Amino acid sequence: MRLAVALTCCLALGVQAEVFPAKVIAVLDGDTVLVLREGGGKAAKVRLANIDAPEKEQSFGKQSKLSLQELVHKKQVRIDSRAVDQYGRIIGLITVDGLDVNQEQLKRGMAWAAVGWRQSRREPTGVPLAGAYSYYHSDKTCVALQKDAQQAQRGLWADSNPQSPWQWRKQHPSTKPDTQKQASTRRGTPVMLYDMECGRKQRCSEMVSCDEARFYLTRCGVTTLDGDRDGEPCKALCADRQ
Repeated sequence: MRLAVALTCCLALGVQAEVFPAKVIAVLDGDTVLVLREGGGKAAKVRLANIDAPEKEQSFGKQSKLSLQELVHKKQVRIDSRAVDQYGRIIGLITVDGLDVNQEQLKRGMAWAAVGWRQSRREPTGVPLAGAYSYYHSDKTCVALQKDAQQAQRGLWADSNPQSPWQWRKQHPSTKPDTQKQASTRRGTPVMLYDMECGRKQRCSEMVSCDEARFYLTRCGVTTLDGDRDGEPCKALCADRQ
């Protein structure tokens, strides 16, 4: 039920993209930092887009955090925000001295290429349209960087069978942020699929959207949703996405 509600709400409201300079004042884990905008104001959490790093308590979580600290801690960075997730965090790309930090974490084998949402349509003014978010796998560059790190057995890929962060979070639900208060005030904000949970659904008739079906296929491994094994689940439900 929680997944169904999240998927229904996540497309209701667009979030204006923004690029701004900031200073990283803390690194919370391998894919989340706390920043202060140039000029002051309140600190904001930034979740690195396109990647999902091991949790701090997870195997290789500490190494991933240390890697990100080396890259950005106490440094001036450029934030290219793309959305705000259900936890109130900015989802964005971070660069420091021209270096793409999100991709660097993948190169080092410190994170997985992730699945999430991106803005797909805008008004002529540049403001995203309501519902202008679409499901996507990380871009081809991120996927290629992950494969390269896997082949070289860098970082977490030195383990022959590393556990993905989303699988680990499913087994440790108490590690998730407390969102009860935020849920009542942030209805409609995009939900990152790597923050969702696998349930017991096995059939297309149980899916509430094409995005949910793709999540269950790609992240939960429910292959019964892809009868012809072409990588696209639930043809009737996803027909309008072709």
